[in-house]
Amino acid sequence: MASPTATTTATTTATKPPAQHADEPDVENVEEMPKPAPPAAMVIFGATGDLTKRKLFPALYNLHASGLLPDEFAVVGTGRTELSTDGFRNSLKDEIHQFATGKVEDDKLQWLIERVYYTPGDFADAAAYERLEKTIQGAEAERSTGGSRLYYLATPPSFFATIVDRLGAAGMAREEGGRFRRVIIEKPFGHDLESAQELNKNIQTVLGENQIYRIDHYLGKETVQNIMAFRFANGIFEPIWNRRYIDSVQITVAENVGVEDRGSYYDHAGALRDVLQNHVFQLLAFIAMEPPISFAADVVRNERVKVLEAIHSLSHEDVLTQAVRGQYGEGTLGGHRVPAYRAEPDVAPNSTTETYAAMKLHLDNWRWADVPFYLRTGKRLPRRVTEIAIQFKRAPFMLFRETPVEHLNPNLLVLHIQPDEGVSLRFHAKIPGPTVQLGTVRMAFEYADYFGSTPSTGYETLIYDCLEGDSTLFQRSDMVEASWRVVTPVLDVWQTLAPRTFPNYAAGTWGPKEADELIQRDGRQWRSWRETGAGPGGGMS
Repeated sequence: MASPTATTTATTTATKPPAQHADEPDVENVEEMPKPAPPAAMVIFGATGDLTKRKLFPALYNLHASGLLPDEFAVVGTGRTELSTDGFRNSLKDEIHQFATGKVEDDKLQWLIERVYYTPGDFADAAAYERLEKTIQGAEAERSTGGSRLYYLATPPSFFATIVDRLGAAGMAREEGGRFRRVIIEKPFGHDLESAQELNKNIQTVLGENQIYRIDHYLGKETVQNIMAFRFANGIFEPIWNRRYIDSVQITVAENVGVEDRGSYYDHAGALRDVLQNHVFQLLAFIAMEPPISFAADVVRNERVKVLEAIHSLSHEDVLTQAVRGQYGEGTLGGHRVPAYRAEPDVAPNSTTETYAAMKLHLDNWRWADVPFYLRTGKRLPRRVTEIAIQFKRAPFMLFRETPVEHLNPNLLVLHIQPDEGVSLRFHAKIPGPTVQLGTVRMAFEYADYFGSTPSTGYETLIYDCLEGDSTLFQRSDMVEASWRVVTPVLDVWQTLAPRTFPNYAAGTWGPKEADELIQRDGRQWRSWRETGAGPGGGMS
């Protein structure tokens, strides 16, 4: 006789379908090659910093290698470091071999290096902008870029308003004669609601909202962009994407690294500001938004901001039960002992900054009423993983009451953002045999297996979209302020009530016990991962 319960788990991975006959083209898979971006100069403030060498320049190389940069293109760097154009070119040429996401071909690199220029200057010095303007004009003339410019503010946030003000005073932000002048602003955009509103007010005295591109590099990841395609291009999912069928949603952004060389910044920011308020809330907006009537930028952004505005505001009392913070102590990760957060470089020895944050939120709208959204992010967790897990309501058990089946697990749909981009679905199937027993089946799909992989830093799409004038994946002022409205009450309570138990989780564990209690009170639990079986198809429970 068969055993009374079933624990069998099977996994199947999607494979690319066979090619059709020549006279039966696979219309759905025909690729329309994107056209190169229009002629322009990209001006990078803070060009000698880590962001440029690690992300921006490799992204520009990838764009050129993909044929997406025009021949009439230039890169002008500026920063406080005293360098010549040749010195800046040489440093980029050396560093790209360390930070490139794929093989670097000499001819393609040389094409890009020849279009790079540099001038030093203080961001607050008006005279520096006169010198910068001359350098830009020289690059524009030499490379025939036509006068359109993309300014990238790869600087500390304290310089954002100053740089925009100086660009305006120098006439460098003015659009005329069909030339665009756009500004990309990195996060963090403010440190609370009041500062975000003030920054929006300051830059909008110089720039129109259509010129401002508030960037979140998470939105450059293919899986994030595919959320809309997954939801709205497949008729099997959208009808059940609501409170009638979905029990709860979990969004996890877990990092196994510590603060590395960002201690001086991170100790003033913390996990809530650094990740949850922007990255996690943007994932929430995409997963919960209503279907837009088109993919026009403001149409999509209108639906995303509605989600953020629908988040039920937490009272100070709610914060005590629906938000959890943590800070890692020393522990073991990957077989090595790692120090506590307070022992990291540039971190105060008695720091009360959180390195872990979790929240339970509800949306006050018809689609999502009474569906809890559990959000968490943290550093020095056991593994690096970003995912959105949609748990469906359990099927009624009555049919299986007189069978050996003891319980039914809920179906689970998981969108894997990183490091393995893909989608997996967990459901039940009958185990072959004379009795009714159920096994758990996991169907897994990985983007790299099906469509191949393209070297990417996550910035390629965002830079290309900005050059094209497509602001769909960028944040609008109302979106930024809406997300700050949600987290500001939490920040207020945490600032008023100093944590008494920090550090409250060991490095290499999944966070403080209070976070487990947060979700267990609702009869649920956080997703967990086994040490083996990485990827969308396995290693998850």
